[in-house]
Amino acid sequence: MVPGKESPVAIGLNLLYLVLLFFMLPWFLWKRLRIGKYREGTWTRLTGNVPLRRGSEDCIWLHAVSVGEVNLLASLIEELEQEHPECECVISTTTYTGYTLACKKYAPRLVFYCPLDFSWAVRNSLRRIRPSVLLLAELELWPNLIRIASQQGVRVAVVNGRLSETSFRGYMRWSWLFRVLLRRLDFIAVQNHEYADRFRRLGGDDAQVHVTGSLKFDGAQTDRDNPATCQLAKLAGFVPEDIVFLAGSTQEPEEQLALRTYQELADAHEQLRLVLVPRHPERFDAVAGLLNESGLPWRRRSELTGDDGRIRVLLVDTVGELGAWWGTAQIAFVGGSMGSRGGQNMIEPAAYGAAVCFGPHTSNFRHVVEVMLSAGAAKVVRDGQELTRFVRRAIEDSEFLRQHGQAAQQLVADQLGATSKTVKLLAAPHDLSGELFRADRGHGLTVKSRWTPHSQRPL
Repeated sequence: MVPGKESPVAIGLNLLYLVLLFFMLPWFLWKRLRIGKYREGTWTRLTGNVPLRRGSEDCIWLHAVSVGEVNLLASLIEELEQEHPECECVISTTTYTGYTLACKKYAPRLVFYCPLDFSWAVRNSLRRIRPSVLLLAELELWPNLIRIASQQGVRVAVVNGRLSETSFRGYMRWSWLFRVLLRRLDFIAVQNHEYADRFRRLGGDDAQVHVTGSLKFDGAQTDRDNPATCQLAKLAGFVPEDIVFLAGSTQEPEEQLALRTYQELADAHEQLRLVLVPRHPERFDAVAGLLNESGLPWRRRSELTGDDGRIRVLLVDTVGELGAWWGTAQIAFVGGSMGSRGGQNMIEPAAYGAAVCFGPHTSNFRHVVEVMLSAGAAKVVRDGQELTRFVRRAIEDSEFLRQHGQAAQQLVADQLGATSKTVKLLAAPHDLSGELFRADRGHGLTVKSRWTPHSQRPL
């Protein structure tokens, strides 16, 4: 393809995106004015004018949408840098919260907003980053990004891939596009066999699709005495005799349900502590209002000084700390599971050995939930009354608490290894011989090996 000359598919996609952007503009503006979303990084994402990477070494670009995906990349980045110390890892995100966390978690590595899938933004980003490998976390199948990166000789792969039944049905409506698109990927590393089957039905071939397990298990902290958790527990005034009930990644009305559970049990169990961690920062003030209405004494995490005494009710109004806060909890309710969100990551509290429960709507973690329930490592609570019964039993029955925590921690230990399997796929795909990087990338960098992409068919 002649540089700068767009293919009919690229032109068609650009026009489609522009039409969608036009019709969604009022919604974006409302979100921006009302809750501050989309204020950061808009111009960068639209133009692809990301920070210029100065180094000449080979580069691995890892893309994660938001906070959850940013967190799961930690073990992968660590092992990649151990195996390939000559390489530079850079991280892109889509959301402001993901960007903020990545800057904090992965400094001094380069962090930037991923471009929108307009061809000009993608080309500009690729020109400024000059990646050798592009790794897309979970399910980021952007046609222009994958197509143009592949054409420029960049190895492109999906890691920790998941494809829910809902997403699969949506993609199948455009199966002609995604069938060709998937063939441009060097490999697709997925969390379980169910996802693997869906990727194959969507158009991936057997040589591309590999079941590696979930990176979220490898990235989970298991030691409650880690420095971050110890610091937060000290800040909140928690002592060993306390029983901390933490409701994390919550959405409406889950904070209300957790609060009612605490109110019903607190008088009889003086050692009970409640920690609320809403999923989205824009809801911090709403949850604060809920706590004010309750009449209970409570504190914001952002206001803690370390001299606040023993806090019975705490609102965590900071981003990126939930993983460490889970380590303070003996009882964990994982939010996003009472409504339509499809659940949030329940592996983190399980890894610490907490007694874990969640609501009935966990389609985003269907396989993880099945494994946890079959191992007796979690409990489904369908409403506020069941949540209260679970918390009461965990407080009053020490053997119940111990068994649930032990089963959860053992389950996580049994699931480790996805990171190593993913890195091995990068180093030596089973269907082709080759090293980590492709030759003739068009960047003028050192050629490390010969490589032939899975498919050279134009899109």
